Amino acid sequence: MGRSSMPGEGTRSRVRHADRPDGDESLYEGEDGDGSASGASAAKASADGPGRRSGARGRNNRGRNARSTRRAPKSGKRRVLRWGSAVLALLILGAGGAGYLYYEHLNGNIRKEDLTLGDKRMADHKANAAGQTPLNILLIGSDARDSEANQKLGGAKETFGAPPLADVQMLLHLSADRSNLSVVSMPRDTMLKMPKCTAPDGEVFPASTGDVQTNQSLGRGGPGCTVATWYELTGIRIDHFMMIDFAGVVSMADAIGGVPVCVSDNIYSRGANGRGGSGLKLEKGTTYVKGEQALQWLRTRYGFEDGSDLARAKAQHQYMNAMVRELRKGTKLTDPGKLMNLAEAATNALTVDKGLDTVKKLYDLAEELKKVP
Repeated sequence: MGRSSMPGEGTRSRVRHADRPDGDESLYEGEDGDGSASGASAAKASADGPGRRSGARGRNNRGRNARSTRRAPKSGKRRVLRWGSAVLALLILGAGGAGYLYYEHLNGNIRKEDLTLGDKRMADHKANAAGQTPLNILLIGSDARDSEANQKLGGAKETFGAPPLADVQMLLHLSADRSNLSVVSMPRDTMLKMPKCTAPDGEVFPASTGDVQTNQSLGRGGPGCTVATWYELTGIRIDHFMMIDFAGVVSMADAIGGVPVCVSDNIYSRGANGRGGSGLKLEKGTTYVKGEQALQWLRTRYGFEDGSDLARAKAQHQYMNAMVRELRKGTKLTDPGKLMNLAEAATNALTVDKGLDTVKKLYDLAEELKKVP
């Protein structure tokens, strides 16, 4: 941008020269940029010449007109280049300004919270022999019914306004040498001791005296408390968290354009009494699920295997793997419109820690994940 502003300054300087006595003439000489105005000046000098050829004044005029004729083509070209540079600079600055505003708009979409709100500070990573460190990201699916969209998708009116639960918890591990990536899920009904957590508004939740379900951690101070709970249980350093709710899943699935999932039998997710369940209906084989159907897939428990959270976790892993494959195909990334839709959906859908609170930081994380074969 520093260089782009320079042609504009040159243009302003050139216009000021027009205030000099011969300035107006030189401006008109270069008007059409192809030398034709300079040709007109030469014709005028030739017409005036015969009557004044013998006098000093005539010689002075001829000399002045000759100098003007020689300079004009160069002056015209310079002026065209300078005006062109000024216009180009204006376009670049305008586009850059719009791009910056859109970048800031996307950053403003992202919700951020503190990484850990427990009492313990996480230990640092241990580097491998090459000085590389792994990367651990906690992925959280919230069942919050805190908005009209989430209430519509979540049903269960008796839960409206209740503290959110972390019904999906997956720890994504990226190896230090970036050669492999693995995911482990913690079932929501896992019983454990809760650490002391402090919510963003300052409310303190004391450590539990007995075992409670792990999904309750989210209502005890937000995703930071879920991170603290994992660390308390496993001792594994967690670098980042990313949380998504019902509406976020639906918008992301739509922006991606569908994710292929495969089942060995027809699926209809209903409880043993014919009630409950996510309502997912699928025919045997592969189906591209998106929108609300994608959410049904991720929430389905009764439709898979023994109807447990373990079976649901397998389905969630299948969905994630398929989603990553779809994104790595790059089909959405070659279409600016679809890419913008994806950027809008992703930044609106996610709540992240403050280490991932800009598009640039999320992009850098994606670049790290892309290193895995």
